[in-house]
Amino acid sequence: MAKAWTDYLGKNKDRFLNEMLDLLRIPSVSAKSEHKADMQKCAELVKQRLLDAGCDKAEVMPTSGHPAVYGEKIVVPSKPTVLVYGHYDVQPPEPLELWHSGPFEPVIKDGRVYARGSADDKGQFFMHVKALETMVRTKTMSTNIKFLIEGEEEVGSPNLGKFVEEHKDLLRADVILISDSAMLSMETPSLDIGVRGLSYIEVEVTGPNRDLHSGTYGGAVANPITVLAKMIADCHDKKNHITIPGFYDDVAMPTKEEKRLLKKAPFDEQAYKNELGVKELWGEKGFTTNERIGIRPTLEVNGIWGGYQGEGAKTVLPSKATAKISARLVPNQSSKKITELLLNYFRSVAPPSVTVKAFEHHGGEPYLTPIDSKGYQAASKAVKKTFGKNPIPVRGGGSIPICSILEKELGVKIIFMGFGLDSDNLHSPNEKYNIENYYKGIETIPYFHKYFAEG
Repeated sequence: MAKAWTDYLGKNKDRFLNEMLDLLRIPSVSAKSEHKADMQKCAELVKQRLLDAGCDKAEVMPTSGHPAVYGEKIVVPSKPTVLVYGHYDVQPPEPLELWHSGPFEPVIKDGRVYARGSADDKGQFFMHVKALETMVRTKTMSTNIKFLIEGEEEVGSPNLGKFVEEHKDLLRADVILISDSAMLSMETPSLDIGVRGLSYIEVEVTGPNRDLHSGTYGGAVANPITVLAKMIADCHDKKNHITIPGFYDDVAMPTKEEKRLLKKAPFDEQAYKNELGVKELWGEKGFTTNERIGIRPTLEVNGIWGGYQGEGAKTVLPSKATAKISARLVPNQSSKKITELLLNYFRSVAPPSVTVKAFEHHGGEPYLTPIDSKGYQAASKAVKKTFGKNPIPVRGGGSIPICSILEKELGVKIIFMGFGLDSDNLHSPNEKYNIENYYKGIETIPYFHKYFAEG
């Protein structure tokens, strides 16, 4: 079995790579209405690739937003069924001037594919499609496999919850498998045991009813940019703790065992700083860097603007200032509760010299899976088989909004098997995915199915 898989991958690896590149060429940006046709085109290609790989059926299914793609390969109904979740939509590529090459014109350099969506999540979900093909063509299927590849993850999956609720029977499975995360490194493999939740809001501060001359009115009228900047700055104290009342009330601390395992993860602080181009790290006092990016909640400004931003100078006191702000949440925190806390905070601390409009964009709940579950054990055993090492269980810093909904509606656990790296520039210019990681995923995934069926 193992030799058959290795031989098939070896004979087809160039085609596997080229087919992934075809997906990356489609600008499936879910956040922009101008890409609606591209979203449909990408969904159709995903459907075709599922059929090519050996699915008995695959279809593009409508939602109230962008379509979802469903596919299945049922070997024997009595065998365990694995539901693979992924997303074909990608983040907007801006700022375009910082890309070394076109975001939707894949370039291979130093063993890496540079393109938007390469690691998040086209390259990663496509590993499962090629793993399916490998098992079908070598006649080694040990589980039934279903696919749910959505088109709205990058905008918070607003319509997938309803879709899952309406198609419970179609999606019914024994475990959910997701590759939309990273491992520590190829030398130190890891498996995420959870992801953080998300609360995303926008705050608009308005002062005067129009932009004003900063000389004539400066010193007499509040500047919305200054007010907004102060409100944001006051969200953290000198120890970088978040000051919003009630923010930490429901935070669940990790167990001693989890903290012990987390400490096994190698961390070179100087290399980390060098890679990011910073002289000093920043974060909540009393926690290590690995803890801050996995087991602790955060509050970040994702964008801020106001006033004149064109070439040259314009002495203006702006009418408005706006910021997009997100919080990453950990187990026991509720996105609904945190969103209300954030909105109420910005509304309540604004001075009477300005007015504030604050509203929610989207959110999602944190998710944690037990390391003693059958699915996690199968994933751990699969990684050890191909990497030669036991993976370290870690918590991912990002968010996958649909996780808690999938478990609630389908009643099964989620297993994360990500093969990306934290240095893959997710959501940033020059996103990349190592070709070695791509092939390693295709090599490892069949073992998950084998061990899950045996478990």
